[in-house]
Amino acid sequence: MNTNLANLLYLIPIASFILALRFLSNPAHARRGNQIGAVGMLVAIVVTWIKVGTTSWWAIAVGMLIGGGFGAVAARRVKMTAMPQMVALFNGVGGGAAALIALAEVHRILPEAGSPKLDISTAIALSGLIGAISFSGSMVAFAKLQELIKGRPITYPGQKFVNLALLAACVGLAVTLVSGVQDEWLLWVVVGGGALFGVLFVLPIGGADMPVVISLLNAFTGVAVAISGFELENNVMIVAGALVGASGTLLTLMMGRAMNRSIGNVLFGAFGQVSLQAAAAAETDGGTVRSASAEDVAVMLAYAHKVVFVPGYGLAVAQAQHDVRQLADLLEEKGVDVSYAIHPVAGRMPGHMNVLLAEANVPYPQLKEMDEINPEFSRTDVAVVVGANDVVNPDARNNQGSPIYGMPILNVDQANAVVVLKRSMNPGFAGIENPLFYNPKTVMLFGDAKDSIDKLIADVKSL
Repeated sequence: MNTNLANLLYLIPIASFILALRFLSNPAHARRGNQIGAVGMLVAIVVTWIKVGTTSWWAIAVGMLIGGGFGAVAARRVKMTAMPQMVALFNGVGGGAAALIALAEVHRILPEAGSPKLDISTAIALSGLIGAISFSGSMVAFAKLQELIKGRPITYPGQKFVNLALLAACVGLAVTLVSGVQDEWLLWVVVGGGALFGVLFVLPIGGADMPVVISLLNAFTGVAVAISGFELENNVMIVAGALVGASGTLLTLMMGRAMNRSIGNVLFGAFGQVSLQAAAAAETDGGTVRSASAEDVAVMLAYAHKVVFVPGYGLAVAQAQHDVRQLADLLEEKGVDVSYAIHPVAGRMPGHMNVLLAEANVPYPQLKEMDEINPEFSRTDVAVVVGANDVVNPDARNNQGSPIYGMPILNVDQANAVVVLKRSMNPGFAGIENPLFYNPKTVMLFGDAKDSIDKLIADVKSL
């Protein structure tokens, strides 16, 4: 297949990727977006396969079989609670692939043509460095989310200086590589240094900020893949990588805005490092925690006019999304107006709560984003907080001394009554007290979220 025909056919996957992103922006169309993107990728692989021609077809087929088989099995078996980990893992694989392409290109070009052109050597150095950072950083993010290592920031004296010195050394070696010192082992050192920097870069970031970090590393992977496209002269890689890089960057900025924190603060602030002291010093104005039985809460819900469910990561851990929908269906049968309040950073990745509730066949019109639902809380009879913590903390709005002050939150404290389903009084990711739990209009229903919802279902049925 000649290059012109291949580039013409590449327009199909390019258009597919753009459409996929468009459909993924809405939960109602997200599945179709995934399907369109998958078809586009299949076309891109087939066209590339035919275009290459001289490469061993069986080797490509074996690679596709192994990679596709692993991806299919992992996607079907992963629990929704572990979806952020899988995203981090797959993102890291993409970054690692970009670094390997750089190494392979140097290994191929040096014996054949000697020193590569300036643009190619620049692309090789950048994709190797950025891809290695994305790979190792994503692996650390995966380990933190999987709780293989501590989620709290891991810091040490002089950490920022060491990171800056290491990055400067890697960039210096990359510049040396581009300037004409063509040595395959020099690129290996750049890739190794980038991988070490990725580890040291993510270790000081707390688990609460992992969604932002994963999004940023996703942008890194996109950039590395786009640069690899220049090395391989593959237009579809350039466009696909640019789309991923741009969307990942925008998502990172949007999430930072949702937490009212700069990206610099997320990456270098070691958020959560002093959370224990902050929690110990938190003021609750002498309030007391009121607990309630499932029977009492069931009565509140059954005789309410409007109920808003506020899901958080605790819902995902308990796998209670189907039970919440069942409870909501019972309430609707009794004439209760039910909706769901979705905070942008609830869960451990953007859209986590939307996907969980969509899996339970919750109607999409009932999923209300923060800006849409906040004005409705003052007209809400009961707000039911299921496993959420920091995203409903009034200190973000009222306490200038709070680490999360200024972070937009769901205004559940404005509802007539608040029910919080929680295992214990332990703080959330931010590690600080939540005055909402001491509010006179709040009652706590302690226990596993799924068990508590099951009890509420039974009690509502009996009314």
